This record gives sequence, structure tokens and C-alpha cells, in this order.
Amino acid sequence: MPELDLSDRTMVLERMIGAPVQAIWAAWTDPETLPQWWGPDGFSCRTKRIDLREGGEWVFDMIGPDGTVYPNHHRYTGVRPQSRIDYTLHWGENGPKHADASVAFDDLDGSTKVTLTMIFATAQEFEEAKGFGAIELGQQTLGKLAAFVGAA
Repeated sequence: MPELDLSDRTMVLERMIGAPVQAIWAAWTDPETLPQWWGPDGFSCRTKRIDLREGGEWVFDMIGPDGTVYPNHHRYTGVRPQSRIDYTLHWGENGPKHADASVAFDDLDGSTKVTLTMIFATAQEFEEAKGFGAIELGQQTLGKLAAFVGAA
């Protein structure tokens, strides 16, 4: 069976963070800390439910600087401690899936390379995400993570 070409709907964001994997992993997997830094600059996060384990989920609202509420739902499909988290992104609680996502944490001599990958349901959704600035907003989110762990 031939490999599917997903390049027309895959977004990859990377950031080197000058902190050990353990610190990055802790910030990403602690239900108290994740909502504190998650999201682009000027956005806040309001959690309804959070269970950061394989088979768990995070139901939350992103609240934009203008007060606009963006319902989100992450379903965790795989967790490899201090290495990788796989999850699906849904438009609101139990809404339609719009992407499969993963975040990988690579230890590079005490710093961490964070790679966030999103494979959108369609090429059109990928283009729409790029159009509203998803790449820049995703990089802002990774910047907030770096600042949270004291490595901005």
C-alpha cells in the first residue's frame, strides 16, 4: 500500500528551549500548569475538564484578547513519558475532529527541542489555519512555554 502524502495538510512547529526535557514535560503534563501558559500571546485558557493521560482529554476554552471564546477539545491517544504526546484536536467538546497532533521532546545536551506537528483533516483546513496565522500563533505558544520554564 503506498504511503499517503500528507504534506499539503501538515504543519510542523519547532523551538529549541534552554531547559531540560524534565522541566518541559512537567509544564506540559501538569493539569495545574498547562493552562497557565497554553495559547498565543494575549490569550487565556479556561479549563472545563483535564485528564492528561492516554485515553484522557482536555476540554477548554481559549479566550482571545477581545473576549472571543474558542471552544477546544483534545483527546490524548498516546503518551510516552518525557518523549511524546499524541492527541486529536476537536472543534469544541465532542465536536468534529480537525487535526491529529503530536508533540515530541528531544533532549539536546540539557536543552529541549520541542516539535509540535498537526495533520489537519483536509488541505483546506490547513490553508485556513495558515491564513488566520496558526504558524505564528503556535510559535507564540511555544514562546510562552519557554518563558514559563524560565528559558525565554
